[in-house]
Amino acid sequence: MLESLRKIVQEANSAKNFDEVLNVIVHQVKNTMDTSVCSVYLYNKKDDNYVLMASDGLNLDAVGSVCLPSGKGLVGLVASRAEPINLEEASVHPRFAFFPETDEQLFHSFLGSPIIHQRVVLGVLVVQDKQTRRYDESEESFLVTIAAQLSGVIAHANATGELNRTLNPQDTPTNERIYSGVASAPGIAIGTVIAMHSHTALQATPSRQAIDVDTELILFRKAMSLVKSDMRALDKSMVGILSDQERALFDAYVCMLDDQALGGEVIVLINEDGLSAQSAWTQVILSHINMFKSMTDSYLRERASDLEDLGRRVLSYLQETETKRTVFPDNIVLVGEDLSAASFASVPLEKIVAIASVKGSRNSHLAILGRAIGIPTVMGAIDLPWGNLDGEEVIVDGHNGHVIVYPNTSLRKTYESQVLEEKLLAADLEKFLDQPCETSDGHKVSLWVNTGLRIDSMLSLDRGAEGVGLYRSEIPFLMLDRFPSEEEQRKSYREQLEMFSPRPVTMRTLDIGGDKDLSYFPIEEENPFLGWRGIRVCLDHPEIFLVQLRAMMKASLGLNNLSILLPMIASMTELDSALVLINQVYNELTQEEGYEIQRPHVGIMIEVPAAVYQIHEFARKVDFLSVGTNDLTQYLLAVDRNNSRVADLYDFCHPAVLRALRVIASGAKDECTPISVCGEMAGDPIGAILLMAAGFSVLSMSATSLLKVKAMLRQVSLVEAKQLLEDVSLMPDAQSVRNYVEQALNKAEVSGLFSR
Repeated sequence: MLESLRKIVQEANSAKNFDEVLNVIVHQVKNTMDTSVCSVYLYNKKDDNYVLMASDGLNLDAVGSVCLPSGKGLVGLVASRAEPINLEEASVHPRFAFFPETDEQLFHSFLGSPIIHQRVVLGVLVVQDKQTRRYDESEESFLVTIAAQLSGVIAHANATGELNRTLNPQDTPTNERIYSGVASAPGIAIGTVIAMHSHTALQATPSRQAIDVDTELILFRKAMSLVKSDMRALDKSMVGILSDQERALFDAYVCMLDDQALGGEVIVLINEDGLSAQSAWTQVILSHINMFKSMTDSYLRERASDLEDLGRRVLSYLQETETKRTVFPDNIVLVGEDLSAASFASVPLEKIVAIASVKGSRNSHLAILGRAIGIPTVMGAIDLPWGNLDGEEVIVDGHNGHVIVYPNTSLRKTYESQVLEEKLLAADLEKFLDQPCETSDGHKVSLWVNTGLRIDSMLSLDRGAEGVGLYRSEIPFLMLDRFPSEEEQRKSYREQLEMFSPRPVTMRTLDIGGDKDLSYFPIEEENPFLGWRGIRVCLDHPEIFLVQLRAMMKASLGLNNLSILLPMIASMTELDSALVLINQVYNELTQEEGYEIQRPHVGIMIEVPAAVYQIHEFARKVDFLSVGTNDLTQYLLAVDRNNSRVADLYDFCHPAVLRALRVIASGAKDECTPISVCGEMAGDPIGAILLMAAGFSVLSMSATSLLKVKAMLRQVSLVEAKQLLEDVSLMPDAQSVRNYVEQALNKAEVSGLFSR
C-alpha cells in the first residue's frame, strides 16, 4: 500500500483548498481499501461536536449537517479513546448512533482512526463496508497512516482559520489569526509589517502591488534583456564544450523570456493586476514549475529545475534594480521566511519594534540580536503567511511565541494594556541600577552578561554588568561570508576586552553546529545536536582553532582580563587535547614572538550530561566552570527547544535539571573551583532564585534581564531561596515548580517580575 499512500499524498498536495483535500482523501482511501464508505468527521470546538465534513459513500446531503455530540456514537468513542476501533458489525455495538439521513443503515463493518496533532484529537477518519467482515491489520495500519498524514493538513487549516470557516460558515467572518512559533526574545509589540524577501528565493518573494506600473514594466524588461544577454554569452562560451543539441537549452531559455511566452504572462499581471515585477514574475514562474513537477514523464519533470534556475536569474536582476523603500512606518515588525541580521541593513533599526521569522531558532543570530536589544522576537512560525502581510498591522507576543494577524478590537486593547504595563515595569526597574545585587539577608550575587554584539556590550555597561560570563565568539564568523582572518578576529576581541576592562571577559571558543551554521562551512547532519559541533569541530580543524586562540590572546595584551571557555566538552580526552593547543599558542606568543601576555584562565562549559558525572575530574583540571543551562536542559530532557512540536516540554525548572545543577554546584565546591551559569535560566527571575539556592553566586544573562533579576533577588533571602529549592526538588514537573515558587513569593514587589 506504500505506492497508494504516495499517490494519495501527491493528489492531496495538489488540491486547491481544504475541502478539496478532504474529498481527495476519502475518495482515494475508499478505492485503495476497496470498501463501501470513507468519511471524515472533524471536531468543532465551538459546539463540542464532530461534524461529517467529507464522505465518499454516504449521502452527500448529510455532509456538513450531521453532527455527533462529543463522546457520543462510535466516532465519539474513537475520539475519546484516541485509538482505532475495528468492528465486524457496528450496529450491535452499544455506542452505535444511527443517523438515517446518512443512509449508513446499509453498512455493517466499521473501522475508525483518530486524527491527532500534538496530542489533540482533531477528528476521526472512518471506513465502512456493506459486508460483515473485520478489516485486517494491514488495512487498519493503512488507515492510521493516512490519519496521521491528514492531521498536519487539518492543523494547518486550523492555524490559518480555514478550518473554522469550514465548520462554522454561518459565523460572522473574522480575519483574526494567531500563528505559533518559538518564543525567542520576550516582550510584546504592535506594529506594521515590512516583509523581507530572501535574496533570489522564488518561494520567499512577498506579494506586493506596484507603486508605478510603468516603472515596474521598465524594470522587468531590463531584467529580461540582461538574462537574455547572459544566456547568449553562456551559449557562445560553450561552443566546443557542449554539443549543439545540449546548447539548444540556452536558446530555449531566451525564447521563454519573450513576450509571447513567460514574459507576456508577467506583463499581463503587472498591467491588469497591478503587481510589482518581482511578484508577477514569481507567480508566473512558480505556476509553471509546479506544472512541470506534476507531469508523469520523467524528462519533463526534470525541466522544472531548469525553470527554477531561470526564475532565480531573472529575480536576481529584479532585486538589484528594485526601487528602494524610502518611507518607513514608525513601528516596524520585520517579517520574513528566513530572516538574518543582514535584514536590518535596509530598515532603520530604531523603528523596529518586533521580529517574526518563518524559519530559524532561539539560537539564530537574529534571535540573539532581539534578546540583546530587547526586541520581541518569534522564530519558527512555520504557518505564518508572511508574503501577504506587507503593510498589515500585527501583534508579536515574544513571551508565548505568538504572531497575531488582523487582531480584533478587544484583543488589541488587551495587548495595548500589556505593552503599557511592560513600559511601566521597565521604568520602575531603573531604581535598582545603582543598588547592589544582594539578598535581604546580605548574600551577594554577581550579575554578568552574555554578549556577542557591540550593542550587547553597550547595554550591559549601562545596566551595571560586573563582567562578561559568555562572549559568543562565533558572531564575527556569522557576519562574514568566509572565515575571519586572525587580525580581523583580534580587532573584534580587543574591542570587547577594552570596553569591559578591567572587568573579566569570558570568551567562548567557536561554537558552531547544532542550529548555528556558517554559510561558507555548512554542516549537514541528520541529528546535528548530537553531531559535529562545539569543541569537536575545533579539535578536528586545529587550523581554525589555533588562529582564534592566537587572536584572543593577542587581543588581551596589556589588559589581561581574558578567560577562555571551551564548549561541549564531554570527556577528559577532549579537554586534554584542547589544553595542549592552548598551551602551544601561549608558548609561541610569549617565548617565540615576545608578547608579554598573562596566561588566560581556561574553563569549560558544563552542558552535556556526561560532564555532570565527571564534575570532580573536570573541576580539578581547569580554572573555572560555567554551566550552559540551555543545552544541558535540552540534553537532559531530550527536547529540541527549536522544534515547535515539543518546545513546550523544554523548561529548565524541570526537577531533573534542578537535581543536576545541585550535583554540579556541589562538585565544584568540593574542588574549590569557581563556577557560574551562562544559560538563559540565569536571566529568568525564578531560575535565578533556584540557581542562587543551589550554590551559584555568578549569574550571566542577556543585558535586558539584569535589572529584573536584580530586583527579584533583592526581595528574597538566601534562607528562603534554599527552602524553596528543597521544596520543589521532588515535584513531578516544571510547571509545578513554577507555580509553587510564584505562590510562595506572592508579594506585590515581585508580582510583575515573573516570566509569562
